[in-house]
Amino acid sequence: MNLNRLSRRSALKNIGLSALSLPILAQSTSLFADTQSPKAPKQRLVVMFSPNGTIPEHFWPKRIGEDFEHNTILKPLEPFHDKLLILRNLHNKVGGDGDSHMRGMSCLLTGIELFPGNVMGGGGTPAGWPKGISIDREICKHFQSNTETRTRFGGLHFGVGIKDSADPWTRMSYDGPNQPVTPLADPYEAHRKLYGNIQEKKKVRSILDDLRNDFKKVADQLPESDRKLLIEHTRLVNRMDKEYSGGRALTKLTAKPPQLPDGIRNQNDNLPQLGRMQIDMLVNSLVNDFARVATLQYTKSVGQAKMNWLDIENSHHSLSHEPDKNKDAYDKLIRINTWFAEEFAYLLQKLENTPEPGQKGSMLDNTLVMWTNELGKGNNHTLQHIPFVLAGNGFGFRMGRSYWCGDQNNSHNRLLLSLAHAVGHPLETFGNPSLCKGGPLDLS
Repeated sequence: MNLNRLSRRSALKNIGLSALSLPILAQSTSLFADTQSPKAPKQRLVVMFSPNGTIPEHFWPKRIGEDFEHNTILKPLEPFHDKLLILRNLHNKVGGDGDSHMRGMSCLLTGIELFPGNVMGGGGTPAGWPKGISIDREICKHFQSNTETRTRFGGLHFGVGIKDSADPWTRMSYDGPNQPVTPLADPYEAHRKLYGNIQEKKKVRSILDDLRNDFKKVADQLPESDRKLLIEHTRLVNRMDKEYSGGRALTKLTAKPPQLPDGIRNQNDNLPQLGRMQIDMLVNSLVNDFARVATLQYTKSVGQAKMNWLDIENSHHSLSHEPDKNKDAYDKLIRINTWFAEEFAYLLQKLENTPEPGQKGSMLDNTLVMWTNELGKGNNHTLQHIPFVLAGNGFGFRMGRSYWCGDQNNSHNRLLLSLAHAVGHPLETFGNPSLCKGGPLDLS
């Protein structure tokens, strides 16, 4: 039995519940959610991914410092200038098995090599899954280890345009070595997971019926002194049954679940709608404190989405392989990456427009949102100068600037370390220890 369940059992005992009800009621992660809310400001991490590299000349600001101007691709982020931190000179230096797309994707948040495997990459370079946990899952487990930051799900992983295949090109989050985490690609499935459905509620009510019947069976066998407690237990079960029958959760939601439009299938042309649906649920899940860590993955490395809504009929990955002199492909890639920036801006705006529950300010004030990519540039497959755009004030970094991360070739492992340190998890290394030289970045 884990510590989480033990703590719930202790809380249930403190209010006088008998051993008969403990095995069931101790499994409720939300029954005492309100009493576990921390007084200190919450910290949250959201990671958004888009694939196939960027166009550096139209992505990076021309100037370093606070007075930088937003280049073409980052123009949609201008309203958040003072809450942005754009990091340059960070490189994915993880070597070993797999091609650049595979290592770019699966080593992006793990910072460690891939196992040898039989998934064949470009140029005859096979590989398997990473050898370690990803930083989002590491921070999630750190939060879950503390009763003050523990939440119902811990971490949530949303996908947009993710298909059923699973390989190092398709996963960026890992629970440990050889443990890929599958994103929730179907918004309706995600909605059911977050807010439950009628069938699940029927199962819970069936359990409550069994428990109520058990109470009746033992009632005549208990002394008078215990019958009063039994009556209280029965009332609790009846109250829980009434809440479920009314379609409510065990605790009142801070924000109502978003209403999803019907019939939006997981198809290429629906990506814009799917993305907004997933973002709306992601933010709502944070408002309701279902999780403190979330990821949002658009397609995958080597993703071949066709951005027809941008009047682009070519596949994204195929366009990214075209040489820079192909002006048509070059311009289309700028538009594609600008669209991803617009989706990132939509996510930031949702957080900015949502008041922090029970505190002053907005959700963005207590959240760090990171947008990244598996490649620095698509047509040369470089793992140098990986795009990292950070937004929000949740981690205490000094925002409102374009920042050059030192004079040497810095491994992105240092940024991953910085994320852990910012939430009070002072790891000495993360991922491959040899790539952590210099320790966490000083982003204060």
